[in-house]
Amino acid sequence: MTATNKTGSKRKSEPVNAGPAIELVEPTAAPAPEEAPAVEVVPKKKILFVASEAAPFIATGGLAEVIGSLSKALAKNDRYDVRVIVPLYQDIRKEYRKDFRFIGNIFVPLSWRNQYCGIFEYEKDNVTFYFVDNEYYFKRPGCYGYYDDGERFAFFCRSVMEILGFIGFYPDILHCHDWQAALAALYLKTIYCFRPEYQFIRAVFTIHNIEYQGKYSLDILEDLFGISYHYRNLVEYDRCINLMKGAIECCERFSTVSPTYANEIKDPYYAHGLDAIVRRNEFKLCGILNGIDPDYYDPETDTALFANYSAAHPEKKAVCKEELQKMLGLPVKPDTPILAMITRLVSHKGLDLVKEVIEQALRQDMQFILLGTGDSGYENYFTDLARRYQGKVVSIISFNSDLSRKIYAGADLFLMPSKSEPCGLSQMIASRYGTVAIVRETGGLKDSITPYGAGGNGFTFANYDAYDMLYVINEALGVYRIKGEWAKLVKKAMETDFTWSTSAKSYENLYLSILN
Repeated sequence: MTATNKTGSKRKSEPVNAGPAIELVEPTAAPAPEEAPAVEVVPKKKILFVASEAAPFIATGGLAEVIGSLSKALAKNDRYDVRVIVPLYQDIRKEYRKDFRFIGNIFVPLSWRNQYCGIFEYEKDNVTFYFVDNEYYFKRPGCYGYYDDGERFAFFCRSVMEILGFIGFYPDILHCHDWQAALAALYLKTIYCFRPEYQFIRAVFTIHNIEYQGKYSLDILEDLFGISYHYRNLVEYDRCINLMKGAIECCERFSTVSPTYANEIKDPYYAHGLDAIVRRNEFKLCGILNGIDPDYYDPETDTALFANYSAAHPEKKAVCKEELQKMLGLPVKPDTPILAMITRLVSHKGLDLVKEVIEQALRQDMQFILLGTGDSGYENYFTDLARRYQGKVVSIISFNSDLSRKIYAGADLFLMPSKSEPCGLSQMIASRYGTVAIVRETGGLKDSITPYGAGGNGFTFANYDAYDMLYVINEALGVYRIKGEWAKLVKKAMETDFTWSTSAKSYENLYLSILN
């Protein structure tokens, strides 16, 4: 029997050679791919440095170097959002200033005043810098030394607290440096502590030099600083306002710029009257050694040098020495050691020791170069020394960054006999350039330079004594004449790790210990 389909063709009722029956299986959904585990996004820790200067924009000393280098080192870690705020001084370098971006202005209350505050922004090395503009306070030559410095930096610190809301940045850590920034910690814990957005900000205060504490009459606490008299117990010390004391009392932790200096400032000899406050707050004190920027201070790339060299290939250092001797009018003697000092000419730099024995040292075959400015008594002495020892001594009474690099590279020995030295960077820079340091064992000098006799990277003496210093100078000159030993010592000095990597990690641990 046949059947006709719709197209008119015929088919049989049973197919011929149909093959095996195919079982239709209901399709099943493909298994869903496994979901990747959710990645927890950890917000960056926010750090704000408050300081009166910062390299490379404006610098009068080691504070600026620390702010510029430490912020850069911390910003290399993606876990941190690092920002810096400083005053917009007239003397800020124009090569940077022309690229500052104006982001707005606010008015800052300071007691009965209501002052204009412009805000400029600049980004460098993953760090955001803010500059506080007020021409009445900051359009002046230099950074310090004015009769109204107290009011100037009170305005700056109050501006910091007001700017946070404007830029939408409430830091986890407010890191204040030296007395000029001390009021930021005080304002945080007094005026602003009742505002919800400020309540979780933690304050760190770093002492770069305890000699300068920000002392003022108690009469101006309210009228100038805008702090209620109810808070006088925080700042009153020795019958006056002491801003550094106030910051120590208010901050969660405070630090110094070397471990040895942290111990020294508990002693009246070093603390300039503040030892009782330091000892009372010792439980929150730590010392972290500063470092230097290895990219900025690199003899292999430094364009200020007569020739470039490295620890692996130090041969061209001899060229730097020869050209320095020619430049300064010294006899070109490659085998005569050059002893150098680059320093501020002030008493705590150990210059009284130098005055006492330098002429005895000059009886030997050596040359002495000094670069610096400071007290007129020291300036006159070293000027006269150069006049009396022509061909052996050169004194340059000046601040000259370019020449300082040439001296770091061209000298053989670098003398730093400080009575006190919170950290010191010159001994690190000199070592980086292969100029062996001679230091007194105090503060950061003790923490960074270890004695040659114990396998170290330089020469040291402990007592503040001119003849102890002279003994060590003679020891260094003796080692210099043993060429093989001297080459090893120069290499060790150049290879010493003075970078910020270790120090930055210590600051990270400090911050996390507070936040946790």
